[in-house]
Amino acid sequence: MASGSRKIIQSQASESVADHREEKGVLLFETTGKEKVYRYSDSILLMLPEGRKILSTSWLNGGYREDLRSVFNHRVPKGKHAPKDLDGGSIPAYLSIIAKRLGLEPATSSGLLTAANMNNVSIVTRSFRGVEVTAVMTAGIEVNGGRAGDPASYYQENGSHQFIQGTINTILVIGADLPEYTMARAIITATEAKTVALQQLMAPSRYSRGIATGSGTDMIAVVADGTSPLLLTDAGQHSKLGELIGTVVIECTLKALELQSELTPLSQRDMLVRLERFGIGETDYWKAASGMEGDNRKAAFFKTLREMSKNPVLVGATCSILHIADEVTWGLIPETAGRRVAISVMKGLPQMLDIEAYLPFGELTDEKDTILDNWVRVTAWIAKNCGLGELCDPGL
Repeated sequence: MASGSRKIIQSQASESVADHREEKGVLLFETTGKEKVYRYSDSILLMLPEGRKILSTSWLNGGYREDLRSVFNHRVPKGKHAPKDLDGGSIPAYLSIIAKRLGLEPATSSGLLTAANMNNVSIVTRSFRGVEVTAVMTAGIEVNGGRAGDPASYYQENGSHQFIQGTINTILVIGADLPEYTMARAIITATEAKTVALQQLMAPSRYSRGIATGSGTDMIAVVADGTSPLLLTDAGQHSKLGELIGTVVIECTLKALELQSELTPLSQRDMLVRLERFGIGETDYWKAASGMEGDNRKAAFFKTLREMSKNPVLVGATCSILHIADEVTWGLIPETAGRRVAISVMKGLPQMLDIEAYLPFGELTDEKDTILDNWVRVTAWIAKNCGLGELCDPGL
């Protein structure tokens, strides 16, 4: 494939309800190294030529292997909340059963698990001087998005744990020979790239006020071609291989999240969406607004609030306020100074939004209160007392 070339393959065909033993997979993509990607109704299957090296986080033949002929990504049936609920009664046994249903030999297969729809698979490939890197991903984070260091959801004991929906699964195929240590470095680079994509989207953690770095159930498999004459020993950010891994994983993550979760830059262009990370919603706004002067028409208030929250200028101001709050939390800005700066931004809202009404900032703001409490009061007042016409112009 030509230098710098790129392909994006999206699969959105209707899902078959046929049993896997009778179902024929649909060929979605084939690499220049002859690895083939198939879609089944509840699985994505990568068939491997001989001589491939695999490093994976799978329960089935996970770790480093040189004898595998397939890697699959499987959708766990709805209603299954623990390993004991699965066919076989455990995750390794279940993955073996799925391998057999796909017509594979479990001893030479490895599998990843997810709750994502296989119709929403994303495939991105790029190459440079004969080295091709392909990412095959499914991604969902709306329920399970988390940040490294967040409070745990469970304590694993004797191998038991529970399923939590929301997973970003990555199969990374590298058209070159890599030593084991380089494959491990490729996992680090791919993980960092996934986090870059989540950061670009400001995807929220569901367990803290932080920005998500992934989900608590993400899995990955890296495939290298042990038969290739090209031997690459560096997959870090400074290497061209690291660049290729980073670019394909970022792009593939963004596309997979769009397909599965409708998480996009446009969907994030909303004040209320941004405030979700801090546990602030419409109820908090009504609680603040109902005590202010003006007609207490709840439905009308919510209509204005929802529409004005998409105003790009207001979203930009919201981002500034929330970033100040983040920097205070991280210890980068003293809390008192952060509050003063944030309130000064709030006082600039009338000019930014071209609002003619007088805002009683003396009543709405208090430097002793938190940045977010002040923000909710000010923007709630605007939603209650200003007309839709001047607040909701999408062309701003």
